[in-house]
Amino acid sequence: MKAVLYYRGSLSSCNYDCPYCPFGKTKDSAATLAKDRDQLAAFVDWVTAQGEAGHRLSIFFNPYGEGLIHRWYREAMVTLSHLEHVDKVAIQTNLSARLDFTSELNPAKAAFWATYHPGQVRGERFLAQCTEVYRRGIPFSVGSVGIRSAFPAIASLRAALPEEVYLWVNAFKDRTDYYTAEDITFLSSIDPHFQINAVDYDSLGARCNAGSSVFYVQGPGLVKRCYKDRGVIGNLYRDGLEGLAAERSCRMKVCDCYIGYIHMPELGLEQIYGSGLLERIPYGAGRIVQ
Repeated sequence: MKAVLYYRGSLSSCNYDCPYCPFGKTKDSAATLAKDRDQLAAFVDWVTAQGEAGHRLSIFFNPYGEGLIHRWYREAMVTLSHLEHVDKVAIQTNLSARLDFTSELNPAKAAFWATYHPGQVRGERFLAQCTEVYRRGIPFSVGSVGIRSAFPAIASLRAALPEEVYLWVNAFKDRTDYYTAEDITFLSSIDPHFQINAVDYDSLGARCNAGSSVFYVQGPGLVKRCYKDRGVIGNLYRDGLEGLAAERSCRMKVCDCYIGYIHMPELGLEQIYGSGLLERIPYGAGRIVQ
């Protein structure tokens, strides 16, 4: 079976304090960190064993908080990137961690989804980290939330990044009618696919690969069809992929987040992103030019 697994453990702390994020500048206890480490180790062991079962897997880590500042996430990325039956291992990260470990990654399978947080990090520092990832040959995309106060920083980053590195912009949806026509033109000049993200997709009852070949795994092995759907469909370690997989239509009224709507077949977004769908790298972008 070919499947995509999103993984989120018990980690709920971050070294940034973004005002819109409930995990900003929070600190997990030693017990919570140990629990997260053990959960991730169990997940990596399970993924490792799936080669014998004939499964091909793509993994995306999207923790609450920043994973790469913790050794066990770096080690998991390295281990999984070298497994023959793992096609992709990617992580959502603010790129604040040391990047020495990337020399151990398999660049043919590892990738970063790097989020830029103006106000949390100097633009020069974030650009330096991007440049280091680029130099090391790891595919990555870069992006930011498109709030108006961030427009100058986003434009500056776009001008400084290599042309082939894709910079995405997440639409700010907390306020209706937030963008003017001029704003949309500006953001589309930065991100040619901005208007894909600016839409909320009617999804109730719609077909989606979530729950059939895409699964959202929580630390103890609980599996949900979709990260926004609170319903638990089983346990990864008890039921396995065969026991979890079933055609399940969406139970949410709308789908408004990239990691959700990309799995709606009717949108055909694999035609834009191809093998870079998970880490948000479109065809012809984000690939390292040697």
